[in-house]
Amino acid sequence: MVDALKLTQQLIAAPSVTPATGAVFDVLEAALKPLGFEVDRFICGDAPDCPVENLFATRAGTGDAPHFAFAGHLDVVPPGEGWTSDPFSPEIRGDLLYGRGAVDMKASIAAFVAAIPPQSAGRISLIITGDEEGPAVYGTVALIDHMKAKGLVPDLCLVGEPTSVNRLGDMMKIGRRGSVNIWITVPGTQGHVAYPHLADNPVPKLVRALARIDAITLDEGTEWFQPSNIEITDLEVGNKATNVIPKAAKARISIRFNDRHTGESLSHLIRETVALEAPEAIVEPRISGEAFLTPPGALSHLVAQAIRDVTGLDPEKSTTGGTSDARFLSKLCPVVEFGLPNATMHKLDEAVALEDIHSLTKIYSKILESL
Repeated sequence: MVDALKLTQQLIAAPSVTPATGAVFDVLEAALKPLGFEVDRFICGDAPDCPVENLFATRAGTGDAPHFAFAGHLDVVPPGEGWTSDPFSPEIRGDLLYGRGAVDMKASIAAFVAAIPPQSAGRISLIITGDEEGPAVYGTVALIDHMKAKGLVPDLCLVGEPTSVNRLGDMMKIGRRGSVNIWITVPGTQGHVAYPHLADNPVPKLVRALARIDAITLDEGTEWFQPSNIEITDLEVGNKATNVIPKAAKARISIRFNDRHTGESLSHLIRETVALEAPEAIVEPRISGEAFLTPPGALSHLVAQAIRDVTGLDPEKSTTGGTSDARFLSKLCPVVEFGLPNATMHKLDEAVALEDIHSLTKIYSKILESL
């Protein structure tokens, strides 16, 4: 048997700022092998976003189905300055365990490992990356390729991201909005402000283009998704001289969108909108994830029932918040996300309630029993 609290402490004590490799994966492997798991670890990636370590652990059941996978990440964001205690020295104060990664998401991984029964009817796998908090280029995407090559694509997947809001069990995720960031550069011709006819000021063109973008209403939301939104996140000219018309003006926008759109369709919309004011502008989109939805069904009902059994709460089925690696896994099979309360993730003095670790282990155990 694995002690969820002890394993959480061991994982926190292995610093793993993204991209993560090494010791933190050693800790997880040491916990899984005695449970009968075959553990594959591999490092991949090219600079500057590497090296990244990934772990795929799997154990066959007494039967072939279902193949149930738990997905998560061992990398964490940088701790920052100002912690009450060492962020990588797990410390219990009162009824809370403090440490970077306590909530996001080392305690969830530990709880799932502790919930694994000695035997199971179907196959159980863990899909764990060290590249979720960073660019997410060499993490879960590489793990998916690895699973496909081994012929071990799961039938169902639970992602242990911190989804609860006020209390453990009040929210689960059945989808996420997509995300695309778009860089806009409007070129001009530098010149003296006293001779504007000899220059071409790019700033008014960019301002007019941004006004058009800001006026766009993408949609009013859907049954499961909130309205898509466009936000202007940066505006740059970099002109330190008071008497010079700049040679270029730049902006960046971020769009979070529901399943009525795709990253490519929105990129095309922005290109067309900018071209109305600045045909010569350069528009460069970077799609970090598409919107996805696992409609309520067998998996979400099973997870919700386990939550009700342990906490007495009926979890809200939500698609709110940022994106996660579920955006990749949703292309393989039905995916639901459920984990700890997210109030302290990425913050100073990140902490998880000891009782929540215990309760989450019981919830994960009931999910596995039901399968």
